[in-house]
Amino acid sequence: MEKNNPLVSIIVLNYNAGKLLHNCIESLQKLDYDNIEIIVVDNISTDNSQNECKEKFSNIKLIQNNENIGYCGGNNVGIKQAKGEFILVLNPDTIVESNLISEILTAYRKNGDGLYQPKILSLDNKEILQSTGNMIHIFGFGFARDKGKSDNTKSNEIDSIGYASGTCLFSSRKIFEKLGFFDDDDLDLGWRAKQRGIKSYFVPNIAIYHAESYSLKWSKKKFYWLERNRKYCLKTHYSKETLKKIKSSLWYTEILVWLFYLSKGYVSAKIQAESDLRKNYEFIKKKQIEIENQKTISDLELIKEFPDRIEVPKDV
Repeated sequence: MEKNNPLVSIIVLNYNAGKLLHNCIESLQKLDYDNIEIIVVDNISTDNSQNECKEKFSNIKLIQNNENIGYCGGNNVGIKQAKGEFILVLNPDTIVESNLISEILTAYRKNGDGLYQPKILSLDNKEILQSTGNMIHIFGFGFARDKGKSDNTKSNEIDSIGYASGTCLFSSRKIFEKLGFFDDDDLDLGWRAKQRGIKSYFVPNIAIYHAESYSLKWSKKKFYWLERNRKYCLKTHYSKETLKKIKSSLWYTEILVWLFYLSKGYVSAKIQAESDLRKNYEFIKKKQIEIENQKTISDLELIKEFPDRIEVPKDV
């Protein structure tokens, strides 16, 4: 039983997700794969959604943090307490199809160790794509491939991608442990994985549905996190030599980013991101050395895979 149907731990991180959390857990109850444990990690929600969920679904394990420790911290708590050989990190504002675990496990067995994601469709309009795999731009932008396009997916071929979306990310416990769990975000995790020869995959024959309204709102806070995480990844994932080689291009990109934030009225978010990076200069320097020492794939090899164009969603 265990060998053919290994335990899969599903980590759902909650913060005031309300009914969305209940709908997510309800969809997990309908999975056609039985050997699972569902762990809800709560970042001190004030809407009581975590307790209501536990009352409704007695088979879930509820972990209540004493403070809001964010996406990475919250998911790491869940992963470390999970018992499964495999881990699924899942947003609380998603609905899954019943074959999610069985099909993604089949893909894992076929392609081996890596980070996996299914097709992500909009819960508001199930014909619209949110992601067919996330990509890493040469200047550190992470973006969802095909976001906003109609779902005309025809191929069922598993596809190598830049990184797997943290909305629904599947891997083995040993891979999470090897990578040191989440450090910054899903972009950082996927980039570090690629540097160590661990690929990310898009599995097109399974889908989940993700609510745009909960976690994808374009706001000052979201733009702050996007820019802060982009610059963090640039400064920690590229070697000093690589950063010197692309310095002039980075300066040009920086001007364009400032102009973009100005046009959107979010200059304060850009300033805050830059301020945070300066405050954490010593930490970033240490992290760059740590990542450099763990690399098995050079920057040059990875850059060849990175696209030089970004797919910007229409609603930005």
